[in-house]
Parts: sequence; structure tokens; C-alpha cells
Amino acid sequence: MKLDRAFLRSKVGRRFFFLFISCALIPITILAALSYYRVTEELERQSKTRLFQGTKSAGVLVFERLSFLNGEIREFFFDVAKLNSPLNPLSTLPPKETFNHDLFSAVELMTANGNCIPLLGTMQEVPSLTSSEASHLNSGKTLLSTLHAPGQPPRILMRKRFPGSNAEPAIFTAEINQDYLLRDMAETACPPMAEMCILDHSGKMLFSSHSDFDSLPANTVSSMVHVPAGGVNWKHGDQEYFAVFWSIFTKYEFFTPKWIVVMREPRDQVLAPRNDFRNSFISVLILAFLVVLLLTFKQIQRNLIPLQKLQAGTHGIANRHLKTRVSVKSGDEFEELADAFNAMADRLEKQFDAMGTMNEIDRSVLSALSTEKIVLAVLARLGGLFPCDCAGLALFPRSDDTHGELYINTECSAKNIRMESIRLIPGEMQTLEAHPEMLILSMAGKAPEYLASLSEYGMKTFLVLPVTVNKKLSGFMALGYLNPSALNDEDRIHARQIADQIAVALSSARLIEDLEEFGWGTLYALARAIDAKSPWTAGHSERVTSLSLQIGTIMKLSQKDLDNLHRAGLLHDIGKLGIPPEILDKPGKLTEEEFALMRKHPEFGAKILEPITAYRAIIPLVLYHHENYDGGGYPEGLSGERIPLGARIFALADVYDALISERPYRHAMEEWEVLGYIKSGAGGEFDPKVVEAFFEINKTRKA
Repeated sequence: MKLDRAFLRSKVGRRFFFLFISCALIPITILAALSYYRVTEELERQSKTRLFQGTKSAGVLVFERLSFLNGEIREFFFDVAKLNSPLNPLSTLPPKETFNHDLFSAVELMTANGNCIPLLGTMQEVPSLTSSEASHLNSGKTLLSTLHAPGQPPRILMRKRFPGSNAEPAIFTAEINQDYLLRDMAETACPPMAEMCILDHSGKMLFSSHSDFDSLPANTVSSMVHVPAGGVNWKHGDQEYFAVFWSIFTKYEFFTPKWIVVMREPRDQVLAPRNDFRNSFISVLILAFLVVLLLTFKQIQRNLIPLQKLQAGTHGIANRHLKTRVSVKSGDEFEELADAFNAMADRLEKQFDAMGTMNEIDRSVLSALSTEKIVLAVLARLGGLFPCDCAGLALFPRSDDTHGELYINTECSAKNIRMESIRLIPGEMQTLEAHPEMLILSMAGKAPEYLASLSEYGMKTFLVLPVTVNKKLSGFMALGYLNPSALNDEDRIHARQIADQIAVALSSARLIEDLEEFGWGTLYALARAIDAKSPWTAGHSERVTSLSLQIGTIMKLSQKDLDNLHRAGLLHDIGKLGIPPEILDKPGKLTEEEFALMRKHPEFGAKILEPITAYRAIIPLVLYHHENYDGGGYPEGLSGERIPLGARIFALADVYDALISERPYRHAMEEWEVLGYIKSGAGGEFDPKVVEAFFEINKTRKA
């Protein structure tokens, strides 16, 4: 099976990996070490217990056989006593067949005068008794002694005072057959795999089941002599042993202080189960490691894959990819976290979309300079901000706050906006004024009259937000919902913000409208002031302006150009303020000096308008409105397309109004005469395209 190790590149993945491995393997390793130690300790304890039991069994068996041999000697004495009188106890001895060769290898009787009477076999030299040994024998007890000679096996002697003699006692001496004494000792008393030896009280070897018992260290033997029982560590070559010893206490009965039984087991054989356990445990440990590794990989992958998805989703949201969503089907907290993340992403997307839409509405509303544009900008974008099913925006004129116009958008799109007239009755107006923030209306009953057009679409709930300008009700915004649960607190807050922006925009638009009205009023007043300087030119500027706008409309000028034409038309003769009245009203022909001064009025007008930055665009129209298309005009003699179009329009309109009006120096001409003059001037004094547009207006006027 192939394991995906990609998660190890993650810090959290590595942390989980080492945590899981540590949590699994450290306890197992500690358990293995403790088990290994406990098994070793238990095997050593069991080995020592077995060996102690073996030494005791061997010691008891040796002591029993010594006691049995001692009993055999007493039985011999009893047989001798039956054959002899008390006065001559050694006159007759039993036959040699009395003694069992299996028990004794040699037996003799040494009389008080030093004669040796062999009873069985040939006794080698026997050392004389010490005073303490003689004292022990005189007490009727048996003396057990061991003799060691270089290159010869040890000899075990059992001596006893012969009873019935009042003089120097005869000493009975028997050399014990070691084969009997130690027969089957290793097999009987030793545990399996154990070996044993027996030492005398001086630490010299009496018997061993293996030759390398001679390698017992001298200090170890010395400690055995002085301690009744215990364990020793013994190493011979490459082999280590567990060894224990136990003392056979023979001092009371046999005078010999003690014999020592030593048993040992090879350490590697004792600990063989531990080694098997170790090998098995290593296999189990490796298997456990592999299982833990596999489970760790699987569990970490199961946890980190959702975590990586959530991390990627978070980065996506941070990078403004608000449509990022996370799919986790783990059936645990990660799935709940993913659901919460997706809910958060939905809300963030909605909020950012709302903010973007609100910004668009703000820009559109605040950049709009008319109430109609404000209405269209708001209604066209409400569908992208609110889950409403229809929307309406009502505006009341400043002069009347009961009659207004309701703009309706039934599908919350820019294509389905229509307008209807509405009327507020006093009670409805008071309700709106009493709830300046918002009003939520349920359509369980009859809808207010001002919402009748919207309620026809089956709306269940309306959110109505009054729009006030300068503390006066100027309109309201209404959002209709088929499902009342679709209206939430967040939408209410946003709707109130939009309503406030509408109020600000309306206030600004009305201020701009007031300024425009003031500006146009000022221009008309100034035009009338210019025309009032001479009674012959009264209304001239306004008439020229009206005709110029008609021609500009026929020629499809932009609204901006028409506005400039409008302003320039009212001010085209402002330079006449610099011309004396006597020249303007002179009934006769002007002199050359007077005519030269009159021809300067376009320049005077440009000079007057020059400081006004807002009127820079109309200065060329004022300056060149007396230029001829063929270049015969003034002040610069421009021709053709070099003359601004507005100035070419003014040239015709100005001449037309002047020819049909009374002047001090001539009478007004007939209409047909003026038309003929203009027609004949096409391509000369006048632009042919302007002349063509003028005659289209004239045809319409006659029709």
C-alpha cells in the first residue's frame, strides 16, 4: 500500500505525526523495557529459588546418607556386643561380609595399643586425632573428616569410639564410598540444566558434576565458608552462571563444621525465555510500529485534508475570492467547521456584494444632478442589494408634500421602471413622519393608498423608509417581499443607509437645481439689462437664444453644446455695454469712427466674460458671432469651419432677429424679404448647413 507523505510538509502534520508516534511507541517501548527487566528479574529469582531448593534437597539427602552410615556403624557395634562379653568386647568380630562395599570402601578398628584390625578393604594412613576430636569421640558421637592429597580424590572418613572399653578406647574408622554418598545426587536434587558440587568446611572440593567447578574464585569460596547460604555471580570464560550455596550443618553430630552444597545454572539458559520474549516483543514492537504508522498516516490524512481545504478556503477569502467554498464530509467537527466556514463565506460574499452595490448606488446617486437620475440609479440597483420582489421610490415636490410621483420597479431591474402619481392622506403622512427610520407593514389588512400600486403584485410585507430633506418629508423608499422571512436586520440597516443617501442626493440635486435656476435667472436678467440699454433691442437676446437653440436641436448638438449655446445666446451682445447709447440709438448712418467702435463690441464681450472661469467655453461664441462664413466678418475675419459652430448659428439668428425688428435707422423688413436675404447669403455670410436647419424650422413653424 502506498502512503501519501505529502502531509509531512505541513508543520501541523509533522507535529501530529510525531505526537501520535510518540504517544504510541514511547509507552510500548517503556512497557517493553519494564517487561524485559521484570522478566529478567523474575527468571533470575526463579532460577535462584530452584537452585536454593536443589541445594537444600541435596544437603538433606547427603545428611540423611551420613546419618544412615552412622546408623550402620552403630548396628555393627550392636552385633559385636552380642558376640562378646563385656570383659572382652573385641574377642570375636563379625565376618568381613558384614560391611557393604557399596557403603564403605575400607573399614578398620584401631585398638588402644595401636593394633589395626582391618574389617573391610585396605585403609590408607589415617591422621591421628586432635584433642578436640578425641573429646568429641569420647562423648559417643561420630567424627566426620575429609582428607585431601594432591592428585588423589578426597577421602571421607567416619570415626567412632568403640563402646564397652574402660581403658584407652578402640577407634572404629570407616572410609565412606563416595559413589554411595553422592549417588544420583545431581539427578535427584539438581533442577534441569543445573550443575552442583559439594565443598567441605575448608572450601575444598568433595564432589562436582562438572570439571570447571574448580574455577570457583578463591574469594567466592572464602565467602561461602563464612556464610551459611547465599548467591554468587560466577563467570568462567565466556560463560556466566547464576550460583547459590547452602551449608549442611554437621558440627553437632559429626564435629565437622559444615559441608557446602553449591549449584549453578548457565545465565544464558536461565534467561533463554527472556531472549525468546525479547525476540517476540521486538517483532510485536515492529508490528505495532507499522500498525501505528499506518493508522497515524490515515488519521492525520483524515484530519489534515479537511484542514488543508479550510486553509485553502481561508486564503481564497483573504485574496477576495469570495465565492470560495469548502466541501468536507468527515462526519465530525471538521464538517461542522466547514459548514460554518461556508456560512461565513456566504455572509461575507453577500456583505461585500452589498457594499459594492451600495458604493455603486452611492456613486450614482451622489453624481446625479437631477432627481430623475437619482431615482433611476437607485431602482436599477436595488435588486442586486436586497432580495426584494418589487421596489418603489416616491418623491414629493417642495411645494406639495401630499402629491408626488411613485417610481415602480416590479422586477428589481433597470428595464421595468414606470411612474405613477400618488397622494398621501393626512393620516398616512402622520404615520410616515412618526416613523422616520423605517416602517414595516404587513399586508394582512388593507394596504395604504400610497402602496396600492405595489400591493397589486401580491406582496406580503413592505419595508417603508421615509426620506426627509431639511426635516421635511420629501419621499419614501418601499421594498416589497412575497416571503416575509426574507427581510432581515442587515437588509433593514442597508436600506436605511440607501434612504439616507437618497436624502443627501436629493438635497444636493435640489441645491444644484436652485443654483441652476439662479444662474439662468441671472443670465436672463443680465440679457434683459443688456437689451434694456436701448429701447430698440428689448428682448433681442432672448429671441436670438431661442432661435439658436432650435437650430442647434435640428443640427443634433449635444446637451452640453446646447447649454453653452443657451448661455452664449443670452450674453452674445454683452459687449454693447461698452458702446455709448448715442451710437446704439443713432437714427442715421454711423461715421467710420462710430462704426469701428461698434464693431468692437464682440471683443468687449469676450473681455467682460474672461474672468469667469465657468464661461470660458462660451467666449469664442460671443467673440466670433459676427464672423462671416466667407471670411468677410469681424473681428478676425475667420471663415468656414474655423468659425465655431455656435458662432455660425448666432450669426444667422442675430441677423434674422435684427432684420425683422424695428431699428432707429430703418424699419423692420418683411418676413419673406428676410428669408430671401438669408437664403441668398448661404455660403457667403452664412453657413449653408445652418441656413438649411433654419429653413427646416421655418417650415415647421408655417405648418
